[in-house]
Amino acid sequence: MINIELGLLKYSPQLVTVKSPDKILVRDPVRKILTILTPEETVRQLLILFLFEKYSHLKNLISVEKELKINFRKKRFDLLIYDRQMKPFLLVECKAPSIKITQAVFDQVSWYNVALNAPFLLVTNGISTYCAKIDFDKKTYNFSDYLPLDFENL
Repeated sequence: MINIELGLLKYSPQLVTVKSPDKILVRDPVRKILTILTPEETVRQLLILFLFEKYSHLKNLISVEKELKINFRKKRFDLLIYDRQMKPFLLVECKAPSIKITQAVFDQVSWYNVALNAPFLLVTNGISTYCAKIDFDKKTYNFSDYLPLDFENL
């Protein structure tokens, strides 16, 4: 696996948070809602801020925490980036910083991708980030050292 350094922590000051008596909430700029600020949610929101800054053309092409069905089981993906034809392009799985990115994590996002057929997968815990291109013919994936989100690709 090839770690892609995104520097997500530098986006922390941009998080819009609200304190309630028993929890901290964060404003999700995609869903336009307040949601509980868990460690995983922090990673997801930092990644969204990164994507909005580096790839502003994606703002209308990102879906957050949508339900999908795989073999009659309900699952939820973290982020999905669509191409300009609104076809799944990059499926993202976010983990808390304390969760190590392992083969099992990639297997999880690969399983979710059975229903979506996105050509790229991304897994991050905010510290380590890995991206892979799917080879549907060989039923494998190859790790990449970059994010495939250039304007020309979408």
